[in-house]
Amino acid sequence: MSQRVHVAGVGMVPFATPRTSEPYDVMGEKATRAALADAGIDYERVQQAYVGYVYGDSTCGQAALYRVGQSGIPVINVTNNCSTGSSALFLARQAIESGAVDCVLALGFEQMQRGALGMGWQDRPSPFVRFDEVAQAIQGESDAPFAAQYFGGAGAAYAAEYGLADDTLAKISVKARAHAANNPYAVFRDPVTVEQVLASPQIFGPLTRLQCCPPTCGAAAAVLCGEDFAREHGLRTDVAIKAQAMTTDTPSTFTDADMRKVVGYDMTRAAAQQVYERSGASPEDIRVVELHDCFTTNELLCYEALGLTPEGTAEKFILDGDNTYGGRVVTNPSGGLLSKGHPLGATGLAQCAELVWQLRGQADARQVENVNLALQHNIGLGGAAVVTLYEKVS
Repeated sequence: MSQRVHVAGVGMVPFATPRTSEPYDVMGEKATRAALADAGIDYERVQQAYVGYVYGDSTCGQAALYRVGQSGIPVINVTNNCSTGSSALFLARQAIESGAVDCVLALGFEQMQRGALGMGWQDRPSPFVRFDEVAQAIQGESDAPFAAQYFGGAGAAYAAEYGLADDTLAKISVKARAHAANNPYAVFRDPVTVEQVLASPQIFGPLTRLQCCPPTCGAAAAVLCGEDFAREHGLRTDVAIKAQAMTTDTPSTFTDADMRKVVGYDMTRAAAQQVYERSGASPEDIRVVELHDCFTTNELLCYEALGLTPEGTAEKFILDGDNTYGGRVVTNPSGGLLSKGHPLGATGLAQCAELVWQLRGQADARQVENVNLALQHNIGLGGAAVVTLYEKVS
């Protein structure tokens, strides 16, 4: 990186169900104001803004930010499915790193509808045509929601190769709720048992309803700046982006007849490897991770794709408690997508906020001890994977 990029401020709103949510522009304004206040800077100092959302008309970003101010800066709207928030963060980081600007806002929000994800346009080719063709060739057709078919199939493929006890995946949901109990921003904070998870309605493959993230509304934001700008304006410089990588699909997604690759295993692994190589860090250095647990099956796959445990050992990683407090790496202390919620455009920036709080020592009852590095993973089918490594700066 040509100059160190600092996360000067973060903010988010409590996530909510579609039935109880505020409109997207109100949530976006609140998250932005929270991030600006955390950074201790006025909106007029921000030189660019990247705003991510999936479900909304063009220029929704402007509609939200105009409630904060109309300073005439470039506002760029971003959409990259479930990795939208991290894609906005990626662009903001690049803009500062390049020297084009010194202070950038990354904002993500989503006002979702109830029910499973669906396609918004029926009069044109879906971007998932190739994915559907591969999935149907591997596991046939189903009436289940398409995302559950993909990720449920990926979990089934893993179990077929390595084996999984019936309750292993359910333990991930139990862990997510236990973590979310300490997060005032999370949607679902009540505990669940393995028995309750397994008894919830079957969705597809090994997935039951309580192993699937809920449709959620919310917003989160981050203020990024260069080191000189931060020092000139008296902003925080205690958290920086040490390395970041974005990857998209390679031919293996479609040619290897493996549902794990259809849902982005190779994208995640490649992005993580790039981050480790650029930073000089290794998975063994990581003590806290926010990863994309849209389904329990994807959390299990990501343990291995991110290098947190060798391939074929994710079940042992779970059973040994190495994915929670007291173990090797605390995974999704926020409660993750499964329990905190998954407002698509906001998810990546909510992950950013959680990890910044962890590095600052501001995570209250969720605080992980001795955190100097924090890893973030956000993936969107279609596809894009973003992996970001944050560091505490002394």
